[in-house]
Amino acid sequence: MRLLSSVAAVAALALTTPAFAAGQTPAPQTAPAAAPAPAEEADSPEEAAFEAKGEAFGEKMETMSNEMKAAAAQADKAKAKTDLDALQARYQPEVDAFAQELQAFAVTQGAPADQMAAVVVQIQGIPAKARTQIEQAAAAPAAAAAPAQPQ
Repeated sequence: MRLLSSVAAVAALALTTPAFAAGQTPAPQTAPAAAPAPAEEADSPEEAAFEAKGEAFGEKMETMSNEMKAAAAQADKAKAKTDLDALQARYQPEVDAFAQELQAFAVTQGAPADQMAAVVVQIQGIPAKARTQIEQAAAAPAAAAAPAQPQ
């Protein structure tokens, strides 16, 4: 069943958010190639549809990250904060909805509910985590460029 690989890819996305924040391109989220068992069935239409949703969600998170990077890079830090607040507020409902859809789908496919609850929490934290890491990355060059103050 490819559901577990889809769930693993989404969970990996949640854990690779620092790569987005650091301005790196994360490694492609592909499942390891495994030879299908002879008796293994092809993906159901529901699994294929949800896998497509997962890919679209990953692209949406990359877009969010890029928008947050641009907002954090502004010279006007008050405007940067306001823009970051707006971006986080705009994306959070989409993230929450996807996390809930993933949980419901995975549980109906036989995934353990307790494990899925943990995945949901990770996914729902993506916007806040990305923002924090992007803000830290934006502040790091400014801190390095500031001259040391004699004490």
